[in-house]
Amino acid sequence: MKKLIEDFTKHLAESIEIGTKANLKKTDKNIQSVLICGLGGSGIGGTVVSQIVADDANTPIVINKDYKIPAFVNKNTLVICSSYSGNTEETLEMLALAEAKGAEIACVTSGGKLEEIAKTKGYNLISIPGGHPPRAAFGFSLPPLFKLLHHYNVIKNSFADAFTKSIANIDNNETAIKDEAKIITEKLFGKIPVIYSDAWFEGVSIRFRQQINENAKMLCWHHVIPEMNHNELVGWTTKNDNLAVIIFRNTDDYFRTQKRMEINKTVFEKYTSTILEVYSKGASRLEQSLYLIHLGDWISYFLAEKKGIDVTEVDVITHLKNELSKI
Repeated sequence: MKKLIEDFTKHLAESIEIGTKANLKKTDKNIQSVLICGLGGSGIGGTVVSQIVADDANTPIVINKDYKIPAFVNKNTLVICSSYSGNTEETLEMLALAEAKGAEIACVTSGGKLEEIAKTKGYNLISIPGGHPPRAAFGFSLPPLFKLLHHYNVIKNSFADAFTKSIANIDNNETAIKDEAKIITEKLFGKIPVIYSDAWFEGVSIRFRQQINENAKMLCWHHVIPEMNHNELVGWTTKNDNLAVIIFRNTDDYFRTQKRMEINKTVFEKYTSTILEVYSKGASRLEQSLYLIHLGDWISYFLAEKKGIDVTEVDVITHLKNELSKI
């Protein structure tokens, strides 16, 4: 896992090259909506991309992480199925339902049944390298989503320049990122992380929560501002130093949201002594998001290392899948 995190920007660069070389067919359909289907490490890319392209996308982009699909899906809907293994049962069921509605299908996978179906039925397919835990393949699975949205003219910006700058931003700050991650790890160790961010960076917070869950085998939760100011903030009523607040911030977060964060801190500090603020680096939303995601990945790894546990082990998920296979 350590090597996979270290190779994050290499994965991004390789995936961008794969997308550039992908032989994608045009469609005569009038794409009026987008549904991105995927779960876990394969699905988080959809959440992240939908927020990054929100200012550029000309149609609604909905993220689906279930067995069923929304009623709006029709022949003018682009359905992107992302499953790293290619065998995620929920994603395969969503694919079948999208096919029944005559949707435009595109797939991102490293193999499995999804790749087989895509090749057999002639769907647009971007094949990425396999053999890694899905959560460690985020660098491979994210760029193809941008490529497909651009190919189908859902977004005008290819984000090629932003990816180049994002890779340089991380590579140039890698030592500082790891050093900061180690400092944060010491403060989070033995506590329950409570993750907050601007609403436009919820994908970053979700990714961090997922990595803490899977890599460090810890429970935690996340929420976004301003929404949490209308509900969760009221729940801060009991002192509990087992909780550790970590706020992902950007210097260009909306000014009223930043003010809310400052006021929130005055509430949090009454009930916990651990409040951490983590600022991104980068000029674009993509740069900032990937910077914080990479930092969060390192924190989750260092937490697991400090706990002395196997980072890659996910036996409980394997058990769940084995039980489901009996149905």
